[in-house]
Formats: sequence, structure tokens, C-alpha cells
Amino acid sequence: MRFEGRAALVTGAAGGIGAAIVRQLRAEGARVAVADRDVTGIDAEAHLPGDLLDPAYADGLALAARGALGGLDIVVNNAGVITRGPVTDTTDADWSLSLGVNVEAPFRICRAAIPLMAENGGGAIVNVSSCWGGKAPGPNHAIYCMTKAAIASLTQCMGMDHAHQGIRVNAVCPNEVNTPMLRTGFARRGFDPDTAVAELGRTVPIGRIAEPEDIADVALFLASDAARYMCGALVEINGGKPVS
Repeated sequence: MRFEGRAALVTGAAGGIGAAIVRQLRAEGARVAVADRDVTGIDAEAHLPGDLLDPAYADGLALAARGALGGLDIVVNNAGVITRGPVTDTTDADWSLSLGVNVEAPFRICRAAIPLMAENGGGAIVNVSSCWGGKAPGPNHAIYCMTKAAIASLTQCMGMDHAHQGIRVNAVCPNEVNTPMLRTGFARRGFDPDTAVAELGRTVPIGRIAEPEDIADVALFLASDAARYMCGALVEINGGKPVS
């Protein structure tokens, strides 16, 4: 029960990774506030539905979570979107969505959460970056990689700037993960998701792509006292497969 008595906010809680993080936090004693466009059916202590593209919603999430839970010790900025293709195929709508969800929302949430955590003596923030962009550039995902590089850099800066306040800011950097988002992307491009996931798994040295729980385990480690000396770290979770 690593998180007994602790309060956590998780964004993107309805997605594959987010749902796994919520389940595991609660299983280990945390009280959890979940944020997503639709949080219906998610088991949690507090439900905070809304659109992360709305600045007022993003600005108010940390305070709302603290109010609902009676504290705020952990924030997991998990929400994200994937825009595929080179910049020449990127629309203004793609740009606004990717920057808004992947960069601006976590910036706003961190900006609001850090003073609240500092008042209480510290806390842990875990951002979800990616091997794609956060650690290395990848082909045909220009805007996605750019946003994940931005959140990786922001994580490193905040890790240095707020360590003295007892606030640890780190990020997980997954490679491919077997989530509804990934599977939907395959289906939209005309591929059978099961076949595509299996074929993709054969490109990974460990023999499969990640499951959401593989990412959640590392995120919870970073949120726990076991990672007490980690600040501004970008932890790659790739099964041995580099971005190529």
C-alpha cells in the first residue's frame, strides 16, 4: 500500500494507460480524482469531466482535485493525442489539438498544482512523454514528436526548478502500447487491429508491444517514495526497441 493516505489526479483516465494507472493507484491505497471528457463508469473517489482544450478547465483541475480529495500529493498528466504524418499533411486543427492536449494542458495543470503541493511540503508529478520525440525523433509523426519533446523538456526544467520544494517531476517515455488509441488508429488505416498489434510485437526485442500495465507500473514507481531521488528524469519504456 505505497499510496495509503495520498491523493492523486490522473488525466486521460478513460484511456488504456490512464485507466491502468487509476486502478493501480487505488489498489495501493490512493484516493483518486479522474479527469477526461467522459469519466462515466470509472471507479474513483472524484470525477472531474471536461475538455483539456478549455484553459479554465485545465487551470482549475488541480484545485478541484484537492477540494474533492482533501489534498493533492500526486499528479499524472497522462492525456494525449496522436497526430500522424509530416508537417505538410498537418492541418491547423491537428496543430491546435496536439499542442493543446499534449503541451498546454499539462503546463497549465503543473503551474496550478505546484504551489498547492509546495504548501503541503511536496509531491510528485509524472508526465507521459514518449520514446517518439521525448527521447528521439521518429518518421511521419512530426507534430506528435514535437509535442512529446516539449513535454519532456518541460519535465526536465520543472524537475530542476521545484526539487527544492520537495516536488519531484519526472516522465515516462513509452514506445508502442496496446491501447484503444493505437488499435483505433490501425482500424482507421484499414488494418485489422489484432493482426497489426501482433506484427508490431515481432519488431520488439522483448517479443511484444507494451500493455498499459507495463507503463502504469513505471509511472507508479516514479510517483512513489522509491523514486525519492529522481527529479527531471525521462524513463524510456521500450521493450528494447529504439525509435526508427
